[in-house]
Amino acid sequence: MAEGGTTLEYTPTWVVAVVCTVFVIISLALERFLHYLGKFLKKKNQKPLFEALQKIKEELMILGFISLLLTVFQDKITSFCISEDLANKLLPCKKKPEATGSSHFQTFFSFPGGSVRRLLAEPSDAKSKCDKGKVPILSTTALHHLHIFIFVLACVHVAFCALTILFGSAKIRQWKHWEESVSNKEYDIEEAKSSKVTHVQDHDFIKNRFRGIGKNFYLMAWVRSFFKQFYASVNKSDYITLRWGFIMTHCRGNPKFNFHKYMMRALEADFKKVVGISWYLWIFVVVFLLLNVSGWHTYFWIAFVPFILLLAVGTKLEHIITQLAHEVAEKHVAVEGDLVVQPSDDHFWFHSPKIVLVLIHIILFQNSFELAFFFWIWVQYGFDSCIMGEVGYIIPRLIIGAFIQFVCSYSTLPLYAIVTQMGSSFKKAIFDEHIQEGLVGWAKQAKKNAVLRKAANGSSQVGHKEDSPGAVLLTRTGPERSTTEDRKAGEIVHEH
Repeated sequence: MAEGGTTLEYTPTWVVAVVCTVFVIISLALERFLHYLGKFLKKKNQKPLFEALQKIKEELMILGFISLLLTVFQDKITSFCISEDLANKLLPCKKKPEATGSSHFQTFFSFPGGSVRRLLAEPSDAKSKCDKGKVPILSTTALHHLHIFIFVLACVHVAFCALTILFGSAKIRQWKHWEESVSNKEYDIEEAKSSKVTHVQDHDFIKNRFRGIGKNFYLMAWVRSFFKQFYASVNKSDYITLRWGFIMTHCRGNPKFNFHKYMMRALEADFKKVVGISWYLWIFVVVFLLLNVSGWHTYFWIAFVPFILLLAVGTKLEHIITQLAHEVAEKHVAVEGDLVVQPSDDHFWFHSPKIVLVLIHIILFQNSFELAFFFWIWVQYGFDSCIMGEVGYIIPRLIIGAFIQFVCSYSTLPLYAIVTQMGSSFKKAIFDEHIQEGLVGWAKQAKKNAVLRKAANGSSQVGHKEDSPGAVLLTRTGPERSTTEDRKAGEIVHEH
């Protein structure tokens, strides 16, 4: 094994004991912190955030497993040899003509005080197991640096996602007084219809979003949506109109439905999906590491991917609100009662509101990757490292990263929280926790009974029919209940 230094055979026992004690204490402290944080979230009935914490634990477990694999198979990896010609292809940095006694991995990091310290070094006299003309596919030092980078990337991603959700939630909470101003009013749907006529063109929502722009000015609507995401992306008339459209579509019998509370629960439930690192994101990491070749400036061009996606998502969400206004303004001059928009999946890309969450997940991860890679290179190899690149490429990357983090937190995420409720269906966050559990249990039982009925093939008739725990919210009567419930049961089980 190509290692240097003293082995455990000749290391003082007190040194081994002290080092082990320190690492055990740190690990136990982290485990206890996560444990008590989970208990606190459960005590506060924050089940979505608790599930997000469990997701973070899963990511830590994956990182631990990666660390174990890299450690166990370190000798196997470093003993695998390739030709020098192959090793000199697709390098992040061009090799210098003459070796200076240490590789570019053995660098120093300068601190403001002027002091320097060696971060990681590999003995220059380490013996190689490779034959002449061949080199190890990955050195011990490079393997260790890769290990650290993966860990830093995961930690930065989790931290940035948490900050985005935190700031985005703070922005959404500012809408709470709009909810209270509407829900505190006494309201009767039938009475409002018979006693009130709303002139569409005079409504604030239509005046702000329509402004006489018809189908002939399709491009102008997109341009306005692009700029609208940067200032007052959602105002009071938008919130009240979208809220009322949701209520009239999904819970017509409850005009005082707390739309803001539902929206916050749905956002917390989505957080656990965003905080994880999915398989397609790991593919992105691998592709980037492959294309990070000297002279290609991949780290610079890749920064535009989340930037462009962010602008596209924000523009699309704003345009959906504009489309809802156009549909009403182009069909009606006046309406009975309040203005009602019609939520529909047709407004979203591929008729799926869920794809917006996937895109936000990609945006946050790629931005986290960019900033994690920058700071890791800075600390590991120094600001003047060839991997870092020229200052002209560095400054735009940092500006783009900060812009993405700010806009995603204060504009895109709040837009996502409210606009994705304008789909054809609602999320299970519309129910309280105990009702959710009851519905899932009922749905599974209903689906099981449907399978049994099909297996029986009509030979016997089931006399007992289960009752839905959601009957207090959705009432059904008559023989048509069976087919509808079976279909809904399948949807609920699938979502769960």
